Amino acid sequence: MEKIIECVPNFSEGRDKAKIKEITDAICSVEGISLLDVDPGEATNRTVVTFVGEPDAVVEAAFRGIKKAAEVIDMRAHHGAHPRMGATDVCPLIPVSGISLEECAELARQLARRVADELGIPTYCYEAAALRPERKNLAVCREGEYEALGMKMGSAEKGPDFGNRPFDEDVAKTGATTIGARDFLIAVNFNLNTTSTRRANAIAFDVREKGRPMREGGKVTGKPLKDENGNTVMIPGTLPGTKAIGWYIDEYGIAQVSMNITDISRVPLHEAFDEVCRKADARGVRVTGTEIVGLVPKRTLIEAGKHFLRKQHRSTGIPESEIIRIAVRSMGLDELAPFDPKKKVIEYMIADDSFRRLTDLPARGLAEETASESPAPGGGSISAYMGALGAALGTMVANLSAHKAAYDDRWEEFSDMAEIGQHLMDELLRLVDEDTAAFNRIMEVFSMPKKTDDEKARRAEALEAATLYATQVPLLTMKKAYEVFDLVEQMAAAGNPSSVTDAGVGALAARAAVRGAALNVRVNAAGLKDRDAAASLLGEATGIESLAAKREEAILRIVGSKI
Repeated sequence: MEKIIECVPNFSEGRDKAKIKEITDAICSVEGISLLDVDPGEATNRTVVTFVGEPDAVVEAAFRGIKKAAEVIDMRAHHGAHPRMGATDVCPLIPVSGISLEECAELARQLARRVADELGIPTYCYEAAALRPERKNLAVCREGEYEALGMKMGSAEKGPDFGNRPFDEDVAKTGATTIGARDFLIAVNFNLNTTSTRRANAIAFDVREKGRPMREGGKVTGKPLKDENGNTVMIPGTLPGTKAIGWYIDEYGIAQVSMNITDISRVPLHEAFDEVCRKADARGVRVTGTEIVGLVPKRTLIEAGKHFLRKQHRSTGIPESEIIRIAVRSMGLDELAPFDPKKKVIEYMIADDSFRRLTDLPARGLAEETASESPAPGGGSISAYMGALGAALGTMVANLSAHKAAYDDRWEEFSDMAEIGQHLMDELLRLVDEDTAAFNRIMEVFSMPKKTDDEKARRAEALEAATLYATQVPLLTMKKAYEVFDLVEQMAAAGNPSSVTDAGVGALAARAAVRGAALNVRVNAAGLKDRDAAASLLGEATGIESLAAKREEAILRIVGSKI
C-alpha cells in the first residue's frame, strides 16, 4: 500500500495574496505534492494550506513552506483574530494511508529539529509528537502567543523543544513554530428531521466527549453543580475524541448535530453515525442523512461500508467501489448534495489519472492492445491477468455462497474468503501493469549511450538491474497465482455446489498463470550475469510450477466428483 500523509500548515498571513502564493509555490516546488486547498482568512490574517503526498515529499514541502513563510512574514507587524505564535504557526502531519500515527510523529520530530537547526526557527512538538506530556495540547505550547515568546525563550520550563535560546531579532521576526502529528480530523454534520436547535443540542451533549453540566436535582433547569475547586461538574458523553454542537441551517431548513471527530481510530465515522442515531431516536428524532465537510481518507468509507454489510450478514469481499456505495447509502451522504468519492476521498483526489493502466481498459480493449504490434503487454501481463480471473472466480463462488440461504450460519466464513480473493485479485491486477513496466524498463536501458567505457559500465549495470526486476515480477505473479489454489479448492469443496465448475475454471486459470509466468522467469533469468541469482530464481519457479500441477489436479478431482 502506498504511504500517503497530509500536511495542514497554518501561516500567519491571510491578506497579502502575493505572499501566500510565494509560500504555496515553495510547497508545490517539491515533486509528488498535491495541493488540495488554500484557505485564507482576512479577519484571522491566517491561511490554512492542505497538501498531500508520500512522506518524504510532504516533509520536504513542509520545510520549504516554513522557510518561505519565515522570509516573507514579519511577526513584529502581525495582527489577527486567531491565536498565533509564528510565521508558520502550526504544522501537523496526518496519516492518510499505509503509515501509522507513530511514524508521522517521528517524522514531525525530525522536521522540528531540522527547522530549528537549518532555519534558526524555534520549534515546539505537539499532539502525538510531543516530547513532554503536557505539550500534547497545542494551547500549552502556544500559551501567551507571540507576545509571550520574549519571556519563554531560554527558559528550561517554557522554552521550545528545539532551538531554545534567548529572545533575539531573528525570533522576533519569525516567531516560533509548533510541529506535530495527529490523526485525521473528520468534520461531519448529521441531518435531523427537526428544526429544533434545542433537540439537536441535547443529542450533541449526549454524545460529545465533554458531555453536559450536571445540574441540581437532575433537572434541565437546575443550577450547574460545582466541584470543590469551583469547576462545573460534567456528565461525559458516549463518544470519546469528539466535539459536537447542535444548530439550525437556514439553507436546508433543518437542524443538525455538527461534530468534529478528532480520533478516528477510537471513533470511526460509522460508529459516530450509529450512536447519534441511537441518541436521536431516544429523543423522538431521526437522523435523515450525513454531510461530510471537506475530505476523508478512503479507509473511513471502506470501514463504514464493511460495517453496514456485516450488520446485514452480507459479504464484505466485494469491489471497493461497491463498499463505498454501501457506505454512502447507509449514512445518507448524498441527502443534501450528490456525493462524488472522486471529489471527497483523498486517495482519489490525488490519483494520477494521466497514467494509462492496462487494467483500466475494457475487456475488448485489453485484448486488442495485446493483439497489436507492440511487444507489450505480452505473456507476462496476460499470465497475471489469468491469475486475477482465477481469483475473481473463487471470489464469486465465495460471495454466492455467503448470500445463499442454506449457508446463513456460515456467511462470515465465506465473506472472509471473498475478502482474501479480492485482495489476491487486486494484487494480480497490479502485476498486469507491473510486468509491462518491467519490460519497458529493459527497453529504456537499450537507449542509454554506450560510447565511453564509463557509459558502457553504467549501461551494463542498469541492464542487469532491469533484467533482475523483469525476472522477479513474473516470479511474484507465480506466487500470487499459486495462492489462488487455496481459495478455489475451498470453494470447490465447501462452496455453493451450483458454482463448483466456476471454482474449477478458477483452478485452470491459476495453473495457466503459474505456467505462463514461469516461462517469463526462465527467459529473463537467462539474461542475468549473476548466475547464482538466476539459479535461485529458477529453482523457486520450478518448485512452484510442480506444486501447481498437483493442486490443479486435486481441485479438478473435487469438481468432477460433484458434477
